[in-house]
Amino acid sequence: MTLATHDSRRATDALVDLTPIPSDLATLYWVISEAALPDVDSGYFIHSPATAAEHLREYGPAAIGGESIALVFASDGGGHLFAIGDSGQVWKSTTASWLDDFEVATASLQEFLEQLGQRIAKQL
Repeated sequence: MTLATHDSRRATDALVDLTPIPSDLATLYWVISEAALPDVDSGYFIHSPATAAEHLREYGPAAIGGESIALVFASDGGGHLFAIGDSGQVWKSTTASWLDDFEVATASLQEFLEQLGQRIAKQL
């Protein structure tokens, strides 16, 4: 895990200027810039705000029905993507693709992080 820095906070501000993001994600990015957890299950990776913005520019938002914007902010070691919608729900791609379907993974970012914490605790 990499704690937020002045540069990563500027990247968070730039991401917010680029697209509306849920306040929970902005708050997370003000605390940590990114996290690489390759040894948890198949691996979990919370992308930096700069990477999330770069991916948004390159691939656009995840196409998730019912969400006006869905920002990919994380992935797992199998290539599945995690996106957070304007509803606050976290979605997981059903395949390792930006173009395929997404299904609800958790009701909120907090729940996503709590489940990730439980996975980490099981491996200790």
